[in-house]
Amino acid sequence: MSEPITEERQAPPAPDETSGEAAGSDPYEALTPREIVAELDKYIVGQEDAKRAVAIALRNRWRRLRVPEDLRDEILPNNIIMIGPTGVGKTEISRRLARLADAPFVKVEASKFTEVGYVGRDVESIVRDLMEISVSMVRQEWEDEVYERAEENVEERLLDLLLPPLRPVEEAGGGRRYLVDASGGVQETQSADSFERLKEQRERSRDKLRALLADGKLEDRKVEVETASGRMPFFEVLSPMGLEEMDVNVGEMLEEILPKRKKRRQVTVSEARRILLQEELGKLIDMDEVVNEAIYRTENSGIVFLDEIDKIAGEKMTGGPDVSREGVQRDLLPIVEGSNVQTKYGLIRTDHVLFIAAGAFHVSKPSDLIPELQGRFPIRVELRSLTAKDFERILTEPQNALTLQYRAMLETEGVGLTFTDDAVRQIARTAAEVNDLMENIGARRLHTVMTRLLDDILFDVPDVKTGEVVIEAEDVRESLRGIVEDQDLRKYIL
Repeated sequence: MSEPITEERQAPPAPDETSGEAAGSDPYEALTPREIVAELDKYIVGQEDAKRAVAIALRNRWRRLRVPEDLRDEILPNNIIMIGPTGVGKTEISRRLARLADAPFVKVEASKFTEVGYVGRDVESIVRDLMEISVSMVRQEWEDEVYERAEENVEERLLDLLLPPLRPVEEAGGGRRYLVDASGGVQETQSADSFERLKEQRERSRDKLRALLADGKLEDRKVEVETASGRMPFFEVLSPMGLEEMDVNVGEMLEEILPKRKKRRQVTVSEARRILLQEELGKLIDMDEVVNEAIYRTENSGIVFLDEIDKIAGEKMTGGPDVSREGVQRDLLPIVEGSNVQTKYGLIRTDHVLFIAAGAFHVSKPSDLIPELQGRFPIRVELRSLTAKDFERILTEPQNALTLQYRAMLETEGVGLTFTDDAVRQIARTAAEVNDLMENIGARRLHTVMTRLLDDILFDVPDVKTGEVVIEAEDVRESLRGIVEDQDLRKYIL
């Protein structure tokens, strides 16, 4: 188990004003609040207040790492509560923010947790999940950096499997020379010259194999590789906490105790490349350093999105399924305000993890949360419901707009899809109308409307429909009129 890394050891040095060195090495430097909002605008329509709040919170992290060390620990993040109905962009804002900052991010539903003593997940699993995500992120980044070196090493190992290298062996007393390859084959030579000739011939053969390997002509050739057996003895641990809550990694513990078994397998070159690549990446990466970096990122850059926090708010219940709602809030409190959580990688401090809570608060109010938890979410922003005009912008402006997604998918089959401006407006109006008549699910209603509208086209391409397909406003009305007007049918389809 790795020892926890103290913040003083991990924190990046403050920029040296005398040296003129910019603090550009920090990933947050290029992200000013205005630039963060501009990036979020590429994917999320409206909700300016929420974007400003998260942009300031992210920039404050960069600012904290630049203040003197004696004050750095005292600056705590301003956690945020987003209040708004479903489908207005609460989750998307948080997820895009984490991608911008390249920060570990985990989304959890508060309603899934129970008070300690009840069956269910305890809140500390949030930090364990965040740490696992951070380790995966760092490992992937470091693997990308050494990937080319690993591929070169794999190529050499594949060539050794296809054409085992020769090594000279000199017999004592007789003076005779032998060439022995990795598979045990023996070839006798009479002189040093003949050995050199065989060696050169072998190198030429190896170069030919290298060219064939690069051209992909040996992918189906069988080779023999040695792999570690991945089977572990099956057993079950009965614990009220469950396996995920145990601080001991049982698998790693057994691997250290039990001898590692090796077995030789006949596989294709393509499969051998995959196996050997994982081995080489493992050799080139120091997992202890990966864990140290992951701990630093979790503690200083981690973002936790607590969805459905309104489901654990409300008056204290004396029985039924909601008996532990206030207990969950009290369990969340030490995690949000800052504590040490034990994970299999060591203790993780949550003092500077950014928590973003969200909820519709249709029945309850933020003031129904216990006062201590309210105080740990000082920033509150309200996200407004989306209108038909917003839906129209969502269909056209974002870089991942639904119209662009469907157009790109149909282009893969040689079909061009075009939406007229009137068609886009009609789709937006229909989605807004259905939201008004039924449950308001926000922008998610666009997915159901678009799927229903394009159902026949997606089914007929490429067997029936080919070439260019233009969606007009009348097409939208004809496709959706019967469903929108039929209340019973609308419940099931839209």
